[in-house]
Amino acid sequence: MPQNYTVAHFSEIEPVRCPCGFSRRAFVSPDNPLATIHYVDIREDAQTHYHKTHTEIYLILETEGDCFVELDGEAIPVKPMTTILIKPNCRHRAIGKMKIANTSIPAFDEEDEWFD
Repeated sequence: MPQNYTVAHFSEIEPVRCPCGFSRRAFVSPDNPLATIHYVDIREDAQTHYHKTHTEIYLILETEGDCFVELDGEAIPVKPMTTILIKPNCRHRAIGKMKIANTSIPAFDEEDEWFD
């Protein structure tokens, strides 16, 4: 019988550079079109970007000092356990040092990262 689940350990996933800092991306595979989750270490102000098809859900895990998420030009203060639903075409970036869990729906595709 095929497995109906997949397990990932972020500590075993190699980080990759992304517009927000460094991301460890779980469940990114050709056979998973549904959703992915990323552990993102934002070490500097992130680059403003948007997605044409992806919805993202941010869960702020840790912050250092004052941190914000800029959404369509509005800086929203965040602290641990803040969640944000970011719809397609919303320009966004993180401001400050923080660690987040980012769920991408559908599954992450770097072809859907856009910059003005």
